[in-house]
Amino acid sequence: MSQPTLPLHVSPPGTGQPLGAGDQGHAPATVIDSAQLLQGRKEVVLMHQGQPYRLQLTRAGKLILTK
Repeated sequence: MSQPTLPLHVSPPGTGQPLGAGDQGHAPATVIDSAQLLQGRKEVVLMHQGQPYRLQLTRAGKLILTK
């Protein structure tokens, strides 16, 4: 089963212009490079609503988010 596609509202760094679908009442997303989050590590823990989520970088260079 496929995931629903959500409108993408991000501004490419330095442009200030939205990327993706037109405005549908959503605030533009903040773009954060994964290297900024990981800072050379293979894993970080993100807290969301009091719950820890692990963001892991695989050997193939992909990201996995698990609860």
